[in-house]
Amino acid sequence: MSTDTTTTTPGAAAVPPPGAASDDNKRATQSHRRLLTRRDRITLAVMAGVPTILHVALVWVTALASIALAFTTWDGIGFDSIKWVGLENFKELFTNNPQFWPAVQHNVIWFVVLILLPTPFGLFLAVQLDKRIRFSRVYQTALFLPVVMSLAVIGFVWQLIYNPDTGLINSVIGANKPGHYIDWIGDPNLNLWAILIAASWRHTGYMMILYLAGLKSVDPSLREAAALDGANEWQTFKSVIFPTLRPTNTVVLVVTIIEALRAFDLVFVFNKGAQGTELLSILVTNNIIGESSRIGYGSAIAVVLLVISLAVIIPYLVATFRKERRA
Repeated sequence: MSTDTTTTTPGAAAVPPPGAASDDNKRATQSHRRLLTRRDRITLAVMAGVPTILHVALVWVTALASIALAFTTWDGIGFDSIKWVGLENFKELFTNNPQFWPAVQHNVIWFVVLILLPTPFGLFLAVQLDKRIRFSRVYQTALFLPVVMSLAVIGFVWQLIYNPDTGLINSVIGANKPGHYIDWIGDPNLNLWAILIAASWRHTGYMMILYLAGLKSVDPSLREAAALDGANEWQTFKSVIFPTLRPTNTVVLVVTIIEALRAFDLVFVFNKGAQGTELLSILVTNNIIGESSRIGYGSAIAVVLLVISLAVIIPYLVATFRKERRA
């Protein structure tokens, strides 16, 4: 009777018997399967499925419904009253609505002010905070606080500041006396600019955080090389730092355009889009949920706003995806 013996050479690795590797793979696969029980799969399905369903129902379905309703007339009472009118809503919007072009102009002014005032100031604050000064965290929190606050709350705070009788501004400049009141919100020549100051106050903190994140990603060796070449602080920023912030500048531009297009809360809280503060978003609201409900006409304005937004967002996304593919 003979017995099989396996001889191993000293220092040589033991060779596993045939089929051992496949058995190990099967055990690993089975252990991975055991990690996800039926209860785990149900939990994951609920956590992923419910937000997806809500997003599709509240965003995509409503957006597609608005596009379809833009070519109809509907007073919102019963689906039988929906009538197809084709492009009539858009024709009326571009030719017979005296508020449309002023609203477009105000949206453009909103963008220009945000890009010229709070954006450079936010960059300035970011550069100062990037120097690691004392209490920089406290300053960042204080400057970013308006961004996390509700726009409605900001509107109420600035209403108190602009109050003709007891407001801070009129009290400081002495315009709170009888016959010398300055009505910052009621005057059509002033109300838009007054609201833009409040919007800029909030937008400054937003821009500061974006630029501060961009400055943190700048290679420190670039600063060191500029210092060795004898460049001062301004020359270093202009020739070395700012060119590296090009991706951040693109994000800032897109964000500012979107902020200008979606402006609504502040204006509605201040004076509900009265004369001098008409915006496209205000026109949409007034036509859909106003006294004379014209859902089709309001949807047409919303479609115009959507097209303008997509004209900005799509090129940005295309450029971003191209960079990712090249990388």
